[in-house]
Amino acid sequence: MGEFRFEGHPIVYDEYGKGDRVIVLIHGLLMNSSMFERLGPALAEQGNRVICVNLLGHGQSGGPHELPYYSMSSFADQVAALLDHLGVDEAVIGGTSLGANVSLEFAARTPERARALFMEMPVLENALLAVAVIFTPIMAVLQLGGPLLRLAAIATRSVPRSNYFLDLLLDFLRRDPSRSADVLQGLLLGRTAPIPKERMGIENPALVIGHPSDPLHPFSDADMVARELPNARLLDANSILEWRISPARLDAELAAFLDEVWDAPKPSRRKASSKAKSRANSKPKSKSRSNSKPKSSAKPRRKSGSTSR
Repeated sequence: MGEFRFEGHPIVYDEYGKGDRVIVLIHGLLMNSSMFERLGPALAEQGNRVICVNLLGHGQSGGPHELPYYSMSSFADQVAALLDHLGVDEAVIGGTSLGANVSLEFAARTPERARALFMEMPVLENALLAVAVIFTPIMAVLQLGGPLLRLAAIATRSVPRSNYFLDLLLDFLRRDPSRSADVLQGLLLGRTAPIPKERMGIENPALVIGHPSDPLHPFSDADMVARELPNARLLDANSILEWRISPARLDAELAAFLDEVWDAPKPSRRKASSKAKSRANSKPKSKSRSNSKPKSSAKPRRKSGSTSR
């Protein structure tokens, strides 16, 4: 476990493996780096150096009361500060849910430092209604049920870690409710992801993973961002549980993607990135990418062996 300071506040991370092929994994909302305790070692065995970060307000990292620390832009800056701390110029940046959105924000702000992007279950425009329906009552419970939730947090902290799925639930229950409320309110202060025009200008290679039957992480959002990013491919998971219960297929897909992006020459990627920004800035507002792009261009994003939907 490592630690560094971001504007005076501690950020804690787990590390697996060694070498120059660095990938940063970013957890979901109100979760922590433990959600990658199986994926991290699996990727390290394939020759990658895996950094599983706890953003501010999550895990054992600090929890400042200033809400701007929990905005998407601040989270992206925290990832950039992590790379500075590690002495790493660029890395593959990826994550799940919140982590997927932070990865997009990072690429929009500092594309030269993202070797590639890995995004599982991004939360974009098609999820807005579900986000409001799900998180509004959670906010109310955190505000009104603070004393009871603090007692539950104290009680569950004494339970030893034993089972992956049980530990994920217990990690959520162990959280300080006021800290969780700060994170949710901080996210409401700003945008949840780069706007479509910005996303169309992100030229970094990207692997987008979506799955069905989840209103908070609709497959349509994964499909949309895979079509918007010029060098993205879409991989269908069988369900939200596939990577948690039977991870072999998706682990192999991600490992192969990492091999591909680290073998790609850097100069061509940088040149393409500049061209993509120019195309995004000159694109007429009246045309959408899906309308201006040939219909056949979406097909190559689906890797062989993935399940089509």
